[in-house]
Amino acid sequence: MSHKSTLIKNGRVIDPKSGLDEVADIAIRKKKIVGIGFKIPPAFDPDITIDAEGLWVLPGIIDLSAYLREPGLENKTRIPYETYAAASAGITEICCMPETNSPIDNGATVKLIRSKVKQAKYSQINVIGALTQGLKGEQLSHMGSLKYVGCVGVSQGWNPVKDLATLRKCMEYAATFELPLFLHPLDHSLMIKGGMHEGPLATRLGLSPIPAATETAAMAQIIALVEETETPVHFCRLSTAKSISLLKQAKESGLPVTADVAAHQLFLTEMDLSDYNPLCNTIPPLRSMRDRDALRQAAADGVIDAICSDHQPHEVDAKLAPFEETSPGISAFETLLPLSLRLVEEKILSLDQAIGYLTHKPANIIGSNTGRIKIGAKANLSLFDPEQFWQLEPEQLVSHGKNTPFSGWSFNGKTVLTLLKGKTIFSQ
Repeated sequence: MSHKSTLIKNGRVIDPKSGLDEVADIAIRKKKIVGIGFKIPPAFDPDITIDAEGLWVLPGIIDLSAYLREPGLENKTRIPYETYAAASAGITEICCMPETNSPIDNGATVKLIRSKVKQAKYSQINVIGALTQGLKGEQLSHMGSLKYVGCVGVSQGWNPVKDLATLRKCMEYAATFELPLFLHPLDHSLMIKGGMHEGPLATRLGLSPIPAATETAAMAQIIALVEETETPVHFCRLSTAKSISLLKQAKESGLPVTADVAAHQLFLTEMDLSDYNPLCNTIPPLRSMRDRDALRQAAADGVIDAICSDHQPHEVDAKLAPFEETSPGISAFETLLPLSLRLVEEKILSLDQAIGYLTHKPANIIGSNTGRIKIGAKANLSLFDPEQFWQLEPEQLVSHGKNTPFSGWSFNGKTVLTLLKGKTIFSQ
């Protein structure tokens, strides 16, 4: 529904970037916020008024990682379904990752994704293009044209790069176009498909071990190249305590590195696999309790820079085989905010920290000025009811991917309304 002007009344406006946390009205006109609290223009006459009493008014969430499956994997889901699922979870901006069946290595693919998202009207999209052609790890992609059509970064996804010389070339080339690299630290010679975290439990279950060094060895090599090339790198989906140490050292040395963690890694551990649950098959794998606690501490200390969903919707069959043969990944849009807020309930993060990791901090990583509530900013907002208690039932997920390990979990609070550039894109 389109409205020229909207007034959101009596909501608790929370924006960590602006230091806002107060009950205030917000005036919106022509896609933008034109007034907050006593700074609302006196002549403002809204076409529609939304009473947000008892609700939180948050900046729209920016999710740094989602696999939208189009083009190439339409059997799993389609862009309109997933962008609507994102809107239902208070997410207004999605970073779309390249994947093997949809490598996003040319301008035409970027334009196709953008046009499908625009048609659906449920989200803004930030496309992360392929680092190499076809994600094959050999020939560099046409980064200039990817930048020209608006890619916010380049990534190799979970695919290997042929060697370090090629990776260095990629980094230098990306730097000339000021394209940040979104790299998954993953040493493929140590990586085993369908495996789990290396430890006594993997031995007991008879599953192939994936050591922590799969991540840390790759990360150490990338950091060495960052030192040489001074190319900014964003580390995607850290999962181990040792990776956090490496990140901390790199940041203390002044290197241009940032990192995120997927929300599920802050809760689940290898113990959740003890019954071979294929819904817990992820890359990187769920690690030990010690690793999980180190990730939580890194979030509390501000060592990491963002929390993302790493949304990977699958068709039902993808999770029905024996554990080793199932597709990794979780349908995660709808648990991103609830899990982040659970860290506040558990006194691991402050409310400002949790909201910041989902809004202005990911915005910084992609070079965007969104993720905040201020006069002149785009009216990307979500209204959240902190009193709404609900239990997650997979079949009730809005996403076409029902592959979640959080079935039966109870959460406090739900998004009830989402606005994108002042237009209602979701209403409960």
